[in-house]
Amino acid sequence: MEFGLAFTYPFQDQDWLKKIGIAGLLMIVPIVGQIIVLGWALEIVRRVIRRDPNPLPEWSDFGRYLMDGLMLFVVVFVYSLPLTIISGVSQALPIIAMQGSTDEQTIATIITVVSVCVGCFSLVYGILLGLLLPAVGGNFAVKGKLGAAFAIGEIINLIKAAPGAYAFCLLGSLVAGIVSGLGVIACCIGVLFTAAYSMTVQAHLWGQAYNVATGSTGA
Repeated sequence: MEFGLAFTYPFQDQDWLKKIGIAGLLMIVPIVGQIIVLGWALEIVRRVIRRDPNPLPEWSDFGRYLMDGLMLFVVVFVYSLPLTIISGVSQALPIIAMQGSTDEQTIATIITVVSVCVGCFSLVYGILLGLLLPAVGGNFAVKGKLGAAFAIGEIINLIKAAPGAYAFCLLGSLVAGIVSGLGVIACCIGVLFTAAYSMTVQAHLWGQAYNVATGSTGA
């Protein structure tokens, strides 16, 4: 794994400012624009996997990026569903407790217990998700079929083959998140561009991890 390369490779492209700039502008468009950027990032994963010397794609196939991004969005939504459900349950339980009891101490205890349990679950599942999604994305990028994103056996085998590589993906996502947040310094518009850049970082790491796990030399 070339961890540092994931952060520097975009700047090796002579049109990096234009490409990331377009991605940043698309991030302004609610849902549709963000899904297109997601599909564009998936193309980066593919290019890294096949050792393309120019990983940053041109903005020449919006239709394909939209379809790829939509499928990846669905995949991420499904894998994130347990967090959404547990969050909804955690918000509903205190309300139910208030309706069933007038004892403030009992209600406070229930809220505390629920909050701790939800926090622990969210932390553990969040780490698991941080390891799973790069393998899911790599498998989907290569095979191009939605079913590949849910081939749990294949995905687990990828992680088992290169646990260190996928741990780097998790670390990279945390660092990229910090970089994305730095855009606040440049006001709200800056966040959009740093968010787009962060997606290119994570996409590169996903592709690298897949190659390490499969021993791929590219096609």
